[in-house]
Amino acid sequence: MKPSKRASGEEIEKPTRAAAEEAVRTLILWAGDDPEREGLEGTPARVVRSYGEFFGGYDQDPADVLKTTFSEVEGYDEMVVVRDIPLMSHCEHHMVPFLGKAHVAYLPDTRVVGLSKLARVVEIYARRLQIQEKLTVQIADTINRELKPKGVAVVIEAQHQCMTMRGVHKPGADTVTSRMLGAFRTRDATRKEFFSLIGR
Repeated sequence: MKPSKRASGEEIEKPTRAAAEEAVRTLILWAGDDPEREGLEGTPARVVRSYGEFFGGYDQDPADVLKTTFSEVEGYDEMVVVRDIPLMSHCEHHMVPFLGKAHVAYLPDTRVVGLSKLARVVEIYARRLQIQEKLTVQIADTINRELKPKGVAVVIEAQHQCMTMRGVHKPGADTVTSRMLGAFRTRDATRKEFFSLIGR
């Protein structure tokens, strides 16, 4: 497991599982309930296990996923699009979920990558505390840096529970973010084809 780091790059000592469970007990007390009662007795351990899954992206390097590529493509040079990739992440401001889907495309230069790898890059970055704008940029920039294609496009559509469960209470409001690089940014026809393929 990789150690946590501050924005400055300084490593942060990761708390023990016991310390994390105690923190959950404190939150239960703060909410006004008894962490020792039968229904909540096992909750701290369950929450910590859940967090291990929700935020497992910190233990993985998305660049590693894109290391294996293939050059035997019979001259294929049109865009590759994986659309409607299910996405679940957590807002870094309120630590509540935002749920939606990602559409990812790239224009190969000489090599392609396994299609599932694009979905894995989305998943790894999503399983971290995020804002949707940053998530969109991270996915696009990593694919662009590692595959060196002629262009990359990423669109994310999501609903944020911090808007539906609290705050302004506006269920059904979608947030859409996009990142266009290379040919997707410079060529209108390429960008329009991508949006047509993802139904936007």
